[in-house]
Amino acid sequence: MSYLRAENLCLHFGGLKAVDAVSFAVEKGEILSIIGPNGAGKSSIFNLISRIYSPTSGRIYFEDRDITEEPPFGIAKLGIARTFQNIELFENSTVLANLLVGRHRHSTTRLWQELLFMPNVRLSEKVHRRHVERVIEFLDLAVYRDKLISGLPYGVRKVIELARALCSEPKLILLDEPSSGLNVEETDDMSFWIRDMKTELGVTVLMVEHDMTLVNRVSDRVVALNYGRVLATGSPAEVQVHPDVVAAYLGS
Repeated sequence: MSYLRAENLCLHFGGLKAVDAVSFAVEKGEILSIIGPNGAGKSSIFNLISRIYSPTSGRIYFEDRDITEEPPFGIAKLGIARTFQNIELFENSTVLANLLVGRHRHSTTRLWQELLFMPNVRLSEKVHRRHVERVIEFLDLAVYRDKLISGLPYGVRKVIELARALCSEPKLILLDEPSSGLNVEETDDMSFWIRDMKTELGVTVLMVEHDMTLVNRVSDRVVALNYGRVLATGSPAEVQVHPDVVAAYLGS
């Protein structure tokens, strides 16, 4: 069975069909990209998977488990993490503090134990710090570790958002336009990190992206959407020459 599977997903806002009977599957260990023009329903699918939205109809399965009704915090506990197109970081906290937030799903201590800083809390803190430091090293963020988010450039913040998601030790990561707002050099770095997430960390990747250069570099397969419906599925080269995809991007 597929690692993540969407079956006939629909999301309607009144008469608007943001997602219209979409089905696709992500295999374990692959990088699958979802492409399409603005308004095609790409981010809406992410919001359905992460349970920000509830589907009008259809089902979502992860590791053969139906997660359609799972609460958002339950999705995180299952090992699904995501980044956002609009960066969501704590501006007045350090990089390290933001990354430690990503360890929340692994917390096993109680509030009173943390207030008293009990031995089990100290031990847990060491474990969390070790995992965070590995991610800092992986993404070359050591120079920014103790800096406030508010003083960092946009491109660095984008990497920190990715780092926070990785700190949760995800099995599956949803990347919502990871190259948005990045320059050419930063996009090159992002492409290397996305591939390394798969090969070195063993993370399965589902990505929404407009930059076709990045899509071609990292994707094993691509799903093309338009007006909430699937136009084509296949390798990046196959999808880009599909007549329905060409018509959606360039006009018929």
